[in-house]
Amino acid sequence: MLPGGAGWSSPRKLSVFSSFPMKKLTREDLLGLEQYAAQRAAFRQRLMAHKRRRRIALGEHASLHFEDRLTIQYQVQEMLRIERIFEAEHIQAELDAYNPLIPDGTNLKATLMLEYTDPQQRREALAALAGVEHQVWLQVAGHPPLRAIADEDLPRSDPYKTSAVHFLRFEFEPAMAAALRQGATLALGCEHPCYRVRTGALAADIRAALAADLDADPVPQEASIQPIPPCKLPEPCL
Repeated sequence: MLPGGAGWSSPRKLSVFSSFPMKKLTREDLLGLEQYAAQRAAFRQRLMAHKRRRRIALGEHASLHFEDRLTIQYQVQEMLRIERIFEAEHIQAELDAYNPLIPDGTNLKATLMLEYTDPQQRREALAALAGVEHQVWLQVAGHPPLRAIADEDLPRSDPYKTSAVHFLRFEFEPAMAAALRQGATLALGCEHPCYRVRTGALAADIRAALAADLDADPVPQEASIQPIPPCKLPEPCL
């Protein structure tokens, strides 16, 4: 069923969702294909400004894109547009696939992208960087580093290579979340032996945007703090 038809709310302008509290998307939050086409240019412009405070470069060849309700709504709307999806059950399937990428109030969620323009360099790098997704961390000032929980839906690395895209969850303890909300600085990095990098303290506007993803009174999720272990990778780096 096309969003905006029977069982959907009447035509409306696309909402800019607050990231607090972070609710999951429903079919009622989406625009129909025709409505979205009319508003797509304005939505993309708004989204690009929004994402500038949610993308962090990790060195020359990696970046973290922190997701929230608005970034995921855009991805869902684009998928519906590209695939011309209008049946209710197929729309719900897309929501079921993308909603887990929205933060839950106790965590930050990000897409890790490994970026190499040269195909041969990309093949060599992805072979050398097997397991890199498990070596990404963030650190709130005054607290130990917090390692990412990676690819909970399915593994994207094997002993021989990794994927160029990974989905990460950083699960916060309450004291760490409170410190970030209260203004503590935030840094990120990677400890893979073939890709060691650390950012400085993130800019205040980026830190504030990410802190807004955390509820003031969070309900703990599974797998909270995971200290960074020594990385054992016997294969030589390129």
